[in-house]
Amino acid sequence: MLHVHEYQAQKMMKQFGINCPNGNVAETPAEAQKIAEVLHTPDLVIKAQVLAGGRGKGTFDNGFKGGVHVTSSAKELREYAEKMIGHLLITKQTGSKGRPVNKVFVCERYYLRKEMYFAILMDRKVGGPAFVVSPQGGMDIEQVARDSPDKIFVEPIDIKIGPTQEQTKRVAEQMGFSSGKIEEAQAQMKKMYDFFMQHDCSLLEINPMAETSTGSVMAMDAKLNFDENASFRQKEVFAMRDKSQEDPREVKAGEHDLNYIGLDGNIGCLVNGAGLAMATLDIIKLYGGNPANFLDVGGGATQKQVTEAIKIISSDPNVKSILVNIFGGIMKCDVIALGLIAAVKETGIKIPLVVRLQGTNVDAARKIMEESGLRLISADDLDEAAQKAVRISEIVSLAQQAQLGVSFEIPI
Repeated sequence: MLHVHEYQAQKMMKQFGINCPNGNVAETPAEAQKIAEVLHTPDLVIKAQVLAGGRGKGTFDNGFKGGVHVTSSAKELREYAEKMIGHLLITKQTGSKGRPVNKVFVCERYYLRKEMYFAILMDRKVGGPAFVVSPQGGMDIEQVARDSPDKIFVEPIDIKIGPTQEQTKRVAEQMGFSSGKIEEAQAQMKKMYDFFMQHDCSLLEINPMAETSTGSVMAMDAKLNFDENASFRQKEVFAMRDKSQEDPREVKAGEHDLNYIGLDGNIGCLVNGAGLAMATLDIIKLYGGNPANFLDVGGGATQKQVTEAIKIISSDPNVKSILVNIFGGIMKCDVIALGLIAAVKETGIKIPLVVRLQGTNVDAARKIMEESGLRLISADDLDEAAQKAVRISEIVSLAQQAQLGVSFEIPI
């Protein structure tokens, strides 16, 4: 799914009549200070823009703590911006590598009377959209669900008619809005639902949705996810994609219609079919190894896609061996073999490849590999293939630690 930054989300929502804080985005400390001057208020909030949760408790690579800060002066705001922009922010969701902060969102600070949690999502259990709300906003909803599950309320919505007045009133009361603000909260919920549906969202999350000290109902934060299957009709939304926040390998894979997710192990995986890919990851773990990725080339991959898949896997410096596990149904084994050979010749990779092929044109594939003159390590079944891939990764790791070169002639 597509994620967008908070400043992008709030800009879109404002255009839909949803109440959000006044503010703007800055790419430099000077721009941040200028925004503060334009807002004409000393009470400001500066938020690092990264596509990850837990910003407030995050730490920057320069040691600065916190991706969200409240300030009462333009000078202090600029100092915060200098410590954020151009640095990596590490949160519980980014992993140790962190995410680059290229922009900060500067907005007015509001004093909140009540903080609540509000979300709309596509719920598989109800077969459509649902409101998920809690009177305990401003904190991790996962923690609320764990510690106070009775404070989480779910309201299924009939996708054909949308939320009724009775439903929005019930939800507003469950969230804890003051009696005089129920109708305003209902109106905001209806606008959010309309936004959610018209933009093909898979998630709209406001944490907190708040009642301010002046009595306004506002979306103080915003997280929007969009269904990638709707990209053809949401071109303006998908033009907002920030590839700097994504794993470049995943971006490259997407360009070639490959399903790739980077992991932390050292055994690369190239598999056709999501179920078989998951089973391959499991069996690698079973034999003591750690997969470096999930990569599903799909049922109808071309030779070019297979070549690109090997390039992407081998671009990970942690990969010590690659396990190719193909069950040829629609996908033909000889196409895989040709793709592997092309990738090895084109890239000159030295990473050992363990290849397990079964199914359509498997004999032709084996002949192609044998006649290629390349050292591709064959395996007849998945257990054998996984054991070989794990053993090779161990040997390569030990050899590299000892600063020795390793050829494909590896004892199994």
